[in-house]
Amino acid sequence: MKHDDAKILQEIQRNTEMGMTAIGTILDKIEDDEFSLQLSKQSLRYAQIHNKALDQILDQEGEVYHGSQLADLMLKGSIHANTALNISKEHLAEMMIQGSSRGITSMWKAMKHNQLATDAAVELAQELVEFEEKNIEKLKEYL
Repeated sequence: MKHDDAKILQEIQRNTEMGMTAIGTILDKIEDDEFSLQLSKQSLRYAQIHNKALDQILDQEGEVYHGSQLADLMLKGSIHANTALNISKEHLAEMMIQGSSRGITSMWKAMKHNQLATDAAVELAQELVEFEEKNIEKLKEYL
């Protein structure tokens, strides 16, 4: 597997895992069924993109991304701290928008720094970026 492909696909895995973890942590705090359904759909799409990246890595016998438990705990802790005093739909939507914005930035950096990646890896990265942009637009309705 090409180094640049591996880096982009690992970043896709990292990014989607963070999205799924964040949503999983936030879901039990949501009282609005429509908002909860929206985030559940996003989590499902993150899983699909994650699995596409995993399939490409395994097909090319590359190195799978292994997230750390510490990073998971830090993300969950940050979400719990940010929602300790405010679990309003508006606040949760804002947190998710910020997370999606960071995800877009990290994907663009990965693509910029790994320009020798094949079309398949870049197309999947662009698919994730477009998905994150759509998430932001949908989440704005809850602000």
